Amino acid sequence: MKIIIAVLCCLSIGTYAAESTCYGTTSNGYLENGIQLPAEGPNYVGYSNIARLLGRTYVHSEVYNIVLGAYANLENHAPGKVFKYAETGFQSGGQFYPHKTHRNGLSVDFMTPVVNQQGQSVHLSTHPLNKFGYNIEFDHRGHYQTLTIDYEAMGAHLVALHQAAIKQGYDLWRVIFDPDLQPYLFQTQYGNYLKKHIQFSKRRSWVRHDDHYHVDFDIPCQS
Repeated sequence: MKIIIAVLCCLSIGTYAAESTCYGTTSNGYLENGIQLPAEGPNYVGYSNIARLLGRTYVHSEVYNIVLGAYANLENHAPGKVFKYAETGFQSGGQFYPHKTHRNGLSVDFMTPVVNQQGQSVHLSTHPLNKFGYNIEFDHRGHYQTLTIDYEAMGAHLVALHQAAIKQGYDLWRVIFDPDLQPYLFQTQYGNYLKKHIQFSKRRSWVRHDDHYHVDFDIPCQS
């Protein structure tokens, strides 16, 4: 038994000991030693097992720690809420179709948290028929079929990401979320914190970013 435990420990250390190195920018760069996010955890899941097998859920090692640290924090500060991450990037970074960024391990898409008609936190459905969630369209207030965007959960998540990044000596560079829906996010209990500490893109992106929000992390890269 001791031998088995020792082997498992060595495997675990080998899996996560290597630190990533990012190069260039999110739109023109690459990554060394990318780490794949877990398929699921106590309060989160990935958006697709298919995409995971295709290697589309790798990030920089520091981003890995930040994302998981934030989810762990939310277990206590947002109990009962569930979250889902989406596209991140390839293990070696580089071009990541159809995205214009996600090339150096510092970009992560998170599916928008939602509640059902009973007010329960549920996962937004992501499957090939709706382009893994990227083809969902919320209305101008954040409604889609029987679901409503959970702005409180989203605010709590962004705060948790920012605090986890700061704890590790980094920051968030920007958040891309539909400008028409941002006012509802700023009306939550986290609104003042978000306005003060996090930079939100005010320009309309080529993709609406209502079914998901894009987060770029501010971590130094090699030129």
